[in-house]
Amino acid sequence: MAKFIFKRLLQSIIVLIGASAIAFILLRIIPGDPVMLMLSENATDEEINQMREQMGLNLPIWQQYIDYVKQMIVFDFGHSISRGLPSMQLILNHLPATLLLVFWAMVMAIVIAIPLGMFAAVKKNSFSDYIVSILALLGQSVPSYWLGMMLILLLAVHFGILPTSGYGHWSHIILPAFTLAIYQLALIARLMRSSTLDVLNLDYVRTARAKGLPEIVVIFKHVFKNALIPTITMIGLQTGQLLGGAIITEFIFSWPGLGFLTVQSIQAQDYPMIQSLVIVSAIVFIVINLLVDIIYAVVDRRIIVDS
Repeated sequence: MAKFIFKRLLQSIIVLIGASAIAFILLRIIPGDPVMLMLSENATDEEINQMREQMGLNLPIWQQYIDYVKQMIVFDFGHSISRGLPSMQLILNHLPATLLLVFWAMVMAIVIAIPLGMFAAVKKNSFSDYIVSILALLGQSVPSYWLGMMLILLLAVHFGILPTSGYGHWSHIILPAFTLAIYQLALIARLMRSSTLDVLNLDYVRTARAKGLPEIVVIFKHVFKNALIPTITMIGLQTGQLLGGAIITEFIFSWPGLGFLTVQSIQAQDYPMIQSLVIVSAIVFIVINLLVDIIYAVVDRRIIVDS
């Protein structure tokens, strides 16, 4: 197990280096100059050059990247240009809101999708199976921004059941979490159905049925665990993606998380802030995937041997 984890850590370091390099280069080649956003239109050339020197933007791009890596090694992510505060402080202030949103979105998706997918597989080609498949397809097809706005209009504006936005009360989390969960719910349900169907056709399942075991024992003792293995991987990947991909949902519901902070930082061309957000998102994604790999290995010990 230790060797397996060590190999995954080495792979994670490579991914982190690649993510930092891509974020650094892309921010330097997009149009715009953060210096001009910070200074007034009447700023002199001397003031502009002084500001660029202060921010290190007058150095060659390779030297900027080396300095950036040095800072990253000692966990110094710099200060936000637009806010004047340490980037990590701002991220830590907004991170709990995103983690809360992603947690409840994934809880909703998992609790509903896994039993739904298994039920559809067990009832293959039945009316129930067709309904689940159609709903899953719709769930993956509906854009989150449209769904979010429709939920606001229907449940918040028309019926007044839930608030349109806000943070701090349990009622504020329902609409954004449900909006974020729909796509994940549909994806997990379809994968769980497909995985369960594959396991149901295996020899040991037919043997268990031939022994006269009750169907519920066959499903939950022999099928569920093995059908869950690919679903665990998908849940881990989707959780990592949600942490960096909840931008639209957070923006629609004015949810004060990392997505909302990302939009504001991009609009202000806040280099240190955007770079810090990319690195933190990559670290969280890597940690989640490492945990998923460990869980995967615990569920199926053959993975450690193959690795």
